Amino acid sequence: MKILDWYIFKKFMVTFLFAILTITVIAVVIDTSEKTDDFVKSGLPFMGIVTQYYFGFVPFIISMIFPLIVFIAVIFFTSKMAARSETVAILATGIPYSRFLRPYLIGAFLLGGIMLWVNALVIPRANEIYSRFKLTYIDKNSTYSSGAGGSRDFYFRSDSVTFVGMKYYDTLNKSASNFFLEKIKGNQVVYNIRSDYVRWDTATRKWRAENVFERKIDGLKETVQKHPYMEVDLNMRPDELRRDEYLKDKLNSFELYEFIQREQTRGTEGLNTYKVEFWRRLATPVSVIILTLMGVFVAARKTRGGSGLQLAFGIVSAATFVIMDKFSTVFSTKGNFHPILAAWLPNLLFLFVAFYLYRKAPK
Repeated sequence: MKILDWYIFKKFMVTFLFAILTITVIAVVIDTSEKTDDFVKSGLPFMGIVTQYYFGFVPFIISMIFPLIVFIAVIFFTSKMAARSETVAILATGIPYSRFLRPYLIGAFLLGGIMLWVNALVIPRANEIYSRFKLTYIDKNSTYSSGAGGSRDFYFRSDSVTFVGMKYYDTLNKSASNFFLEKIKGNQVVYNIRSDYVRWDTATRKWRAENVFERKIDGLKETVQKHPYMEVDLNMRPDELRRDEYLKDKLNSFELYEFIQREQTRGTEGLNTYKVEFWRRLATPVSVIILTLMGVFVAARKTRGGSGLQLAFGIVSAATFVIMDKFSTVFSTKGNFHPILAAWLPNLLFLFVAFYLYRKAPK
């Protein structure tokens, strides 16, 4: 990197750090004012709130605004350079526009790489802290909460041909009643188990059903047997039966991928939420690069009246990006929109916008 590259790169990093710290502090202040009552009710000391809440909340907020802050930071310092005719002087020396973009790309790839690592490993651990506090001290006090435990009836697929159901599951004793298991071949039930009581056996690490009626069906032939108890392999541990609305946020990318593959093997439906989250973690670092280039193409042009117009464009573009991201997520989780396309659609559309701005940018 030459002196000019270091000059632009330094401005990029300093402006970004200043912007991300400023927005984070504002978010913390607003959040603190909203949750003061919850903090008081929790009975935790100041350091307890910091370690058990803000150690999770701050990374969570940063991960949400990271690409947009990069975009606004690039527009801000580049428009200042353009207002002082620095970009004009740089390009007037005969430096190719692609060469002018080098320090921006270095900064974008650096920040994108950091975002990729943070999304995969760091943010899930922060979300675990954040969600634990919300479940313990905030959600239980919410007037909109439907109850701490919610429904205790479970119906799921153990694998692609096995269906399982149980009622009144007790998370403490890891037991349930009214248990049934059915295996399907084609459109016919070929195997059936009914049990009054089932529990998790910690010694064998399998489910143990008691007072079992076992039916084997072969066409018109049916065999019924009664057993005082029977070990049943449900391909599911007790901790997987607890409904956790924050699960997708708490799993790191490797765990999330394994979870999706395991649930697909079981034939579980409604996995688009997890798939969108997995692909978004890969798409976000790319959006950092795309938005960086867009910021340069918009702000490098010298305009009358200062950088207000560029900043306004940046804010509108950032809002558009967020809206598109939310809409595509809803269409995927509530409809049939493909999760990969849902996660990458904002990037694809903004890539075309960036290409158009590049063609129109003064060289």
